Amino acid sequence: MADDCIFCQIAGGKIPARVVFQDEDVMVFRDLTPKAPSHLLVIPKRHISSLAETDDADSGLLGKLLHRAVETARQEGLDKGFRTVINTGPEGGQTVGHLHLHVIGGRQMTWPPG
Repeated sequence: MADDCIFCQIAGGKIPARVVFQDEDVMVFRDLTPKAPSHLLVIPKRHISSLAETDDADSGLLGKLLHRAVETARQEGLDKGFRTVINTGPEGGQTVGHLHLHVIGGRQMTWPPG
């Protein structure tokens, strides 16, 4: 856990969030600034700065994050489709230095995002 990481603080219960799922490895909560009717964040509870910081030892956790994204979309009723996004690094649009996966849906998604 990184003391200055907002997502670590959420995972540790120090900052409240609208949590929809959690287990020993993963937490899912609603985004504070949603870009669609359903916009959730899937995070590992262990601090990992970004997707670029993962290695072979993280493959099980990465699979668990993706599986939880699908299960969350199902629970949200996103049977017509949803978008999953992992922003990586500053040029990739990552604004919080903790690996997180966006699950976004509930409306027609366009490309480029808007």
